[in-house]
Amino acid sequence: MYRVMIAGVFAVALAAQGAAGQQPPAPASQLPVPQEAPALTAAQIQRWFEAFTVLQAQEALQLSEAQYGRFVTRLKALQETRRAHMQSHARMLADLRRLTNPETGNNDEALITERLKALREEDDRAAGDLRKAYEAVDESLDIRQQARFRLFEERMEQQKLELLMRARQNARNAARGRKNPA
Repeated sequence: MYRVMIAGVFAVALAAQGAAGQQPPAPASQLPVPQEAPALTAAQIQRWFEAFTVLQAQEALQLSEAQYGRFVTRLKALQETRRAHMQSHARMLADLRRLTNPETGNNDEALITERLKALREEDDRAAGDLRKAYEAVDESLDIRQQARFRLFEERMEQQKLELLMRARQNARNAARGRKNPA
């Protein structure tokens, strides 16, 4: 399992560097992927990308050794806060989708109203929690590093989206290849 995780982080790191234009990713045949690697879940990929982000932050923000430990702890707390709220938000949307499904929904407007209110409250709570988490991260950085951190996060998010798009395209191409063995 440990080798699978290392291979995944390595693959994400290479793909992210390639997406940033720093270095082209290695061909798939050169990546150290175990023979019997289980399918990766979106949550695993997200956690690996978060770990990669933590590793890249020290260089991108030019953190001193004294700053690094405190920063990493606070960055991980920010990531966990974001992830928890995204999961809660997704569950609430799935519930609303089920309730409003024309074929299986129950048309209970009071229940739908209650769930919409809960969704708004979750979004408000998320905004407050994220603001506090960002303030905690900012306390470990000087003003230039705070600005760099915002730019760094944006760049990492873009790299993640590019990586996911590339993975989807590769999956589509692989599916086509299986359907058309010619």
